[in-house]
Amino acid sequence: MAAESDLDPFPLRQTLQGYDKGMFKADFRSGVDGALLAIPQGMAFAVVAGLPLVYGITCSAVACVVGALLMSSRHAVYGPTNATAFMVASYFAAFPNLNQLASMPMLVFLVGALLIFGAYFRVADMARFISRAVVVAYITGAALQMFAHQLPVALGQQIAAPPGKHVARTLVSDVHEVLGNLQTIHWPSALICVLALGSYYGLRRFGKRFPALTLTLILMSFLAVIMNKAGLHVATYSDLSFSWRTLLPPFPDFTSGKASAQFSQLFGLALSLAFVSMMENSAMARTLASRSGHSVDANQDMLSLGVANLACSYLSGMPASQSLTRSLAAYESGAVTPISAIVGGVVCLVAALTIGPLVAFVPKAALAAMVICVAMALINKRQIHISLRATGADAVVFLTTFIATLLVPLHVAIFTGVGISIILYLHKASQPSLVEYVFNEEGNLAEAHQGGRQHPAISIVHVEGDLFFASADIFRTQIQRSCTDPNLRIVILRLKNARHLDATCAMAIEELTRMLRADGRDIIVSGVSKDLYRVLKGAGMVEVITKDNLFPASPSNPNLSTRNALRRAQEILGIKDADVRIYYDPSKSPKS
Repeated sequence: MAAESDLDPFPLRQTLQGYDKGMFKADFRSGVDGALLAIPQGMAFAVVAGLPLVYGITCSAVACVVGALLMSSRHAVYGPTNATAFMVASYFAAFPNLNQLASMPMLVFLVGALLIFGAYFRVADMARFISRAVVVAYITGAALQMFAHQLPVALGQQIAAPPGKHVARTLVSDVHEVLGNLQTIHWPSALICVLALGSYYGLRRFGKRFPALTLTLILMSFLAVIMNKAGLHVATYSDLSFSWRTLLPPFPDFTSGKASAQFSQLFGLALSLAFVSMMENSAMARTLASRSGHSVDANQDMLSLGVANLACSYLSGMPASQSLTRSLAAYESGAVTPISAIVGGVVCLVAALTIGPLVAFVPKAALAAMVICVAMALINKRQIHISLRATGADAVVFLTTFIATLLVPLHVAIFTGVGISIILYLHKASQPSLVEYVFNEEGNLAEAHQGGRQHPAISIVHVEGDLFFASADIFRTQIQRSCTDPNLRIVILRLKNARHLDATCAMAIEELTRMLRADGRDIIVSGVSKDLYRVLKGAGMVEVITKDNLFPASPSNPNLSTRNALRRAQEILGIKDADVRIYYDPSKSPKS
């Protein structure tokens, strides 16, 4: 399968052909700028996921370097993201008895394996079938949960878990705990949080390329040192240690007796993470490609993301996806090739090993405030407005997904939204129409006007739409309704504009054929395309209908097959001129 795939095992070699000094300068500058953002952002997302800070930093470095070797996008930057990080936190909050740190290597390995498997089967092509309303609602709900989860840390509250039992955290429970423990607010930490928010949004006014997140954490670290010396204790990450040994998480262990149990426990979460990562990767890569004017292969990028996660399972311990902010920053800072991501990953790793111990001075409230800023930036009011006002189906999909993100774990909520959107799509697509047709005075087949029926002897049923499993019952019911007239002898199914015939509808046609013949009637099929004929033949329907009653479509004369079917009906009836009644669907009547 790998040998026959269109995926490139090393697309970077094409980038290196003709690579010059000027291009490297642009990539190096962009990579350094990205590393300044990667370190604090990796820390923030590690906090969101409930993991040690080093997991976020090493994931930012490893995923960048490994993913750039295989990606087709010029500006994609991999690492921890808000959606994947919070999905991890949501899952382990719902199952607090699981050992999160011990489970992470297996989880990230499964995510990588699923992405690689999906890339070879071109699963990324299916991303276009997912409603955008699902993604907007999912991100909005996740952002609100991120905000609620970080409030106790930002306010310095000490909220103890109920003794003797584990409680899954939800948005409602988090808000209830914050409001019920207002007396425990640590005011120095709350002050740090407010100043961090003011500093971040103030520095953001200088432009998107200004490292507001990094500078805010540096300023708050200095302030925390001063406050601690003044006797106002502010919690920091003083217990954090950085070395090449601490940067390596436990490796996945497939030989222990716990491996099979971990697999069954984590597979659902891994599938959700792979699905969300695939959507983030595909949407962001295509957006940046359209801006820069180059093409991308979504499945090639899915392969690169899978390999990046596979590397992270051994060298990082945290799931990776395409970072929205870092990819956009790479584009805006002038990145030319994926070499920029490699430079950023190397700089990030070197910085973690050299200046990493300085993270011990970062106040926890300040980092929580930055996570809140990142969460609020995810809420897009314009997209929410469009999702709620475009169509009723979009509104249902958005509200269902949004409510699900607030009530159930995110890995369940995302598939709930996808399931609802697919059900509504199938409902819309499974409405084949039956339009009234007659032969006019010129001898052409044309749509009939209301009330233009002749005495029923032969009914020509013009079927238009998709004939797949979801439409089988509707199709069968509409045809049976046309057969209620006891004078009706022949039904001609005109399938010229019917598409996507499958086994379920083939069975429905067989049932109709046998039902009519058992009642002394008959059925004739006209306008059969090559694709429809292939399905009918494979299902053994040609023998059931008989070749004499099956008339292929004629591209040069669309009405010829129906005219021949009508002559065949007259032959069966033993008459030369038969009164013809065309089936009429009241829903298709013209409106005055």
